[in-house]
Amino acid sequence: MDNNETLNIIKYPDGFLRNKTHAVKDFSDPKLELLIKGMVKAMEVNKGIGLAAPQVGSSLKIFICRVDNELYALINPEIKSFSKKKEFYEEGCLSFPGKYFQIERPIKVKVKAYDLKGKKIRIKADGLLARVIQHEIDHLDGVLIIDRVKSDKKDK
Repeated sequence: MDNNETLNIIKYPDGFLRNKTHAVKDFSDPKLELLIKGMVKAMEVNKGIGLAAPQVGSSLKIFICRVDNELYALINPEIKSFSKKKEFYEEGCLSFPGKYFQIERPIKVKVKAYDLKGKKIRIKADGLLARVIQHEIDHLDGVLIIDRVKSDKKDK
């Protein structure tokens, strides 16, 4: 990938978005950092707040997000616990440009992941960060935003 090139975001209904991702095993691979930098650029150019690797054609278990001006790059993320309390909130997705859906999700999550160096990190997230993390991890499992829409809300 050229530094000036922006990664293309795959749009629904492209079947690649349904693929499950594979865990990153080699944290020393220089392509990993290039992929993450490319994802950050694509997310910013497209004015998103989160982006998962499958949305740019990669099968690696990686997502990035920027919430409250903090950039997160999570590799092999795993949600360890969810709050019982849930709420509906409008979500958009760069793979569904211009579309927004009311999605119910837990308001808090605890996540285990790895950073670019392979160091284990843990995050306790609530609010928007918790929602973005859940949305992006769904992408890593081949689950799309439309799969989370309650059937009575799909028509709207």
